[in-house]
Amino acid sequence: MEPEVEARAPLAFSLFWRTFFLLALLLLGTTVGWYQMFRALEYEPRVIGNARQIASLVNLSRAALIHSDAIARVSLIKTLAEQEKVRIAPREPGDRFELFNQTVLERRMSGEIVARLGLGTVVASRVNGEEGLWVGFSIEGDSYWLLMDRSRIGTLLSGSAWLLWLATLGAASLLGAALLAGYINRPLRQLSNAAARVREGDYLEGRLDETTRAREIRAVNIGFNRMAEELSRIEQERAEMLAGISHDLRTPLARLRLETEMSVPDAEAREHMVADIAQVDTIIDKFLDYARPDHVSLQALPLAALAQAAAQPFASREDMQVQIDVPPELRVMGDEVELSRVLANLLENARRYGKSADSGIARVRIAATARDQWVTLRVRDHGPGVPEEQLAVLTRPFFRGDTARTEATGAGLGLSIVAKMVRHMGGELNLTNSPSGGLMAVIRLPQASDRRADHGSLRKRR
Repeated sequence: MEPEVEARAPLAFSLFWRTFFLLALLLLGTTVGWYQMFRALEYEPRVIGNARQIASLVNLSRAALIHSDAIARVSLIKTLAEQEKVRIAPREPGDRFELFNQTVLERRMSGEIVARLGLGTVVASRVNGEEGLWVGFSIEGDSYWLLMDRSRIGTLLSGSAWLLWLATLGAASLLGAALLAGYINRPLRQLSNAAARVREGDYLEGRLDETTRAREIRAVNIGFNRMAEELSRIEQERAEMLAGISHDLRTPLARLRLETEMSVPDAEAREHMVADIAQVDTIIDKFLDYARPDHVSLQALPLAALAQAAAQPFASREDMQVQIDVPPELRVMGDEVELSRVLANLLENARRYGKSADSGIARVRIAATARDQWVTLRVRDHGPGVPEEQLAVLTRPFFRGDTARTEATGAGLGLSIVAKMVRHMGGELNLTNSPSGGLMAVIRLPQASDRRADHGSLRKRR
């Protein structure tokens, strides 16, 4: 069996994530723009203004010290320390200090103070291990330090506080974007889920809310519900019509077969007529299978045993050979009757249309592998295959690939019934031409685990 080639889907995002990312970019961009505008129009001017106030305080303190005698100077220094929290201390040559220029704003503030007080001014953030805002200046040849509390400018220059505020604002913006994206995309997600249920045949179980406040969404929901109701009615009428016609045809067919066997003297003609009647009866069975209500009971099934049972009726035929390569321990979640019908239909389709041109024998191989909680079942013949343009419509009801394959005497429902049954069991069917020739049906069904098997059968209804 040829190895399965898995096509990689292109990288894609759901509508929720696209909406979320766009809203997040918009909100974060707005936040950054607001912060930059605040820095340009409010934050930096306040820093410069604060630096000018500090320079004015130093100038006033220096002027007061210059024009006061020794006794008044001591009293002035004590008053500044007690009331203004400003301490003036002598500046010694051996003082160790760290300049106040760690950030851009600190350098701008320091430059503004130096420009107003003179080139000999020193602005430091730490002197002899003591933190604060230190301004070094001279009075009549004597050097002094003016120490102010860092809290005067800490709220302006503290980077961690701004970072915390920005992080909080960014997190709130992302949360708001997620809630808004979820709210916007919720109706679309509900519509998508309802459409998926309608596609699976649950026409009436996926009704949408017709009382929502948004007019556009309410109109879409009402239209979708009416469409689902109409599809349900059409499907029910179609099933009843097919079942009724097929059932009513059985009685005259039975009488016709009885009259043929009793009234036709020619044995060969009688045999051909009986075969034609049997073929019509088989077609009626296909109609009944296709029109059956969609009701399956899912349970853990041994795939190898089902494949052997389905191949048993074809084992005695001279025009068909079936090879089964299914691990005996492999089990799938499915309906026993439905899965048996699927295998029987695929084998019958291969017997009719998959015969080799050289030998006239339909050689069929059934193989299965398990991967990622799924079982892939392949049924392949070695016949002429099907033109690529017809692969997509082979499962359409009443379609027959007459130009590609021979003995097209059925109703064109075999593969349609297979696709329908596989879909009802939660799987999917793909038809493809094998690279070495022949048609290959690839069926994916859920793998049965011990936990799922212990919970008993699962029901699925339309």
